[in-house]
Amino acid sequence: MTSNVEVPSAVDSSSKTSVDISMFDYTPSYCEENVYLLCKKLCLIGVADADGSDLFVVFISNEKKQVPMWHQKASSRADGVILWDYHVVCIQRKKEGKSLFQVWDLDSTLPFPAPLALYASEAVRPSFQLYPEYQRLFRVVHAPLFLRFFASDRRHMKDSVGNWISQPPTYENIVAEDGIVHNLDEYIHVSAADMVSDITHDSISGVLSQKFGLVVNETQLEDFFSRLVDT
Repeated sequence: MTSNVEVPSAVDSSSKTSVDISMFDYTPSYCEENVYLLCKKLCLIGVADADGSDLFVVFISNEKKQVPMWHQKASSRADGVILWDYHVVCIQRKKEGKSLFQVWDLDSTLPFPAPLALYASEAVRPSFQLYPEYQRLFRVVHAPLFLRFFASDRRHMKDSVGNWISQPPTYENIVAEDGIVHNLDEYIHVSAADMVSDITHDSISGVLSQKFGLVVNETQLEDFFSRLVDT
């Protein structure tokens, strides 16, 4: 994930983290791998179900690969707004508590984790009037499937002559259970044609069984997760 031009807006936020963020591996610009390892760690330490069934990996992008996100550490602005080509977070369904869903975003200055409603209103801001090319789409993938099938050989982080755009993690490349060595592009690629028209029981069931999940828009995101409560 790389950033380009910044876009305007403003809000300041600070909050105590409920989990120490230093517990999690982090490599700048490799949000997909950071989330992969975060999911594994949450399962390992008992914060999530052992099989990750309460976790969902969410790829945020659009056809232009220009997605504004607020409260991002990489931003140089007071409101933390930046344009990513894509971004990846983890959303967890909690079994109890006031906020049934929470967002784990290692790149955010919001609480870690943040309630989904707070993250949506402050980091995504669906009510903010954006030009059509900045409208965001969200590919939601069930973590157990993501952990089995995601693969990256990091080719997307090399320039035309093979130099690293951003230094890679020190651990080995992630290879999928079926032997695939790179399918990151299939997760990142989203278009309006991929988007579900309505959030239905079938679409919710689909995200639990489809390798690449399903695609919703920014106004459908919270509705999709609210309906997961009944599954």
